Formats: sequence, structure tokens, C-alpha cells
Amino acid sequence: MAVQCRTQSGLRDDGEISDISAEGCCLRMRGIYFRVGTRLIVRPSGMESMSGVVRWVSSDLAGVEFDRPLYGPVLEHIAATHAAHIRA
Repeated sequence: MAVQCRTQSGLRDDGEISDISAEGCCLRMRGIYFRVGTRLIVRPSGMESMSGVVRWVSSDLAGVEFDRPLYGPVLEHIAATHAAHIRA
């Protein structure tokens, strides 16, 4: 799923979300490489922003823990929308 990210220092980049759960997600960014502890705002395509912190980094992947868990129906909507795009 497409995502836009912004760090507290103002850096912005586009990327993809995978492995999303109520507590966090995995990000693959195009140009920004995050450090553990980086605070950021994550905005999946067509959704409101979510804040979080980078908990791990491996190459161009970063694991983000959300500040507040996603509401169950929101997570279900993301999963259903993403699954529909994969089948298309």
C-alpha cells in the first residue's frame, strides 16, 4: 500500500507499507533511510495520518510502532482494500 512519511525534521518521502497491524507496520521508503528512534508521521494513501516511532531498521525497511493502536474497523478496511488491489 502506498504511503507518505514525514519526519519531525521535515523530511518527506513516498514508499510502501507492508505487514500492518494495530500496533505498527513495516515501511519501505524510496529515498529516506530512518534511524531507530526517529519520530514520524505516516499517511497511507486515502487515509488520515498516524504518528509513530521507528523501532528497527534493516536496509531500506523500517519497523514503525504507532503511538496509538489502529481502531479495529480501520485495520480491517486497510486489509480489505489492500487485498482487493492484490487480486486485481
